[in-house]
Amino acid sequence: MSNNLAQVQSIGGAIAGALGRIRGLLTPGEELLSVAVQSRWHAWTHRRVIVAATSNRLIVFRRKLLGGFEMEDLQWQDLRDGKLREDMVAATLSIVEGAKTIVVVGLRKDHAQSIYVACQAQEQAWREKNRVRGLEEMRAQSGGVQVGTAGLGLLGGGTGPAGDGAGSGADDAVARLEKAKAMLDKGLISEAEYEAVKARVIEKI
Repeated sequence: MSNNLAQVQSIGGAIAGALGRIRGLLTPGEELLSVAVQSRWHAWTHRRVIVAATSNRLIVFRRKLLGGFEMEDLQWQDLRDGKLREDMVAATLSIVEGAKTIVVVGLRKDHAQSIYVACQAQEQAWREKNRVRGLEEMRAQSGGVQVGTAGLGLLGGGTGPAGDGAGSGADDAVARLEKAKAMLDKGLISEAEYEAVKARVIEKI
């Protein structure tokens, strides 16, 4: 058990019970990474909120005053722009999911830092996955197929000699270059990778 999980478990009482409920909600193979608990003095009018980071998702667990609980289940690939703000006694965690921003105030600072680190690690991992996926798509679209001894490079659906469908090939090349530029602007590929893709596409026009 990580230091963070051991600290939360040691709180005991209702928090330990809520942590047990969260563990019971995990899917096969899903691992609980870290947990943040709302400080008691931030929860005068409600039961404390618990935020849990797992290997698959971020869980915001809210226990009801009269029993039961409400849970927000947020997949890592849908989350972006996590922020952590600390004051003298507590921390506020905010995460953007699509057009919605999830904000949890009054978290214990050491707990919130652990969740924030997990969020940043997952964000970087998904950014890299998207970058690799985009590169694979670009390679598949811009890769040439050698035909006979003439070394004719076919792009996309080209089927004839170099003169046939020239306009279509140029249009395909423009589309691929535009996609590569969009990926560069989004930070999914590096400048060097963009230049390599551009050179490969232009070479086959």
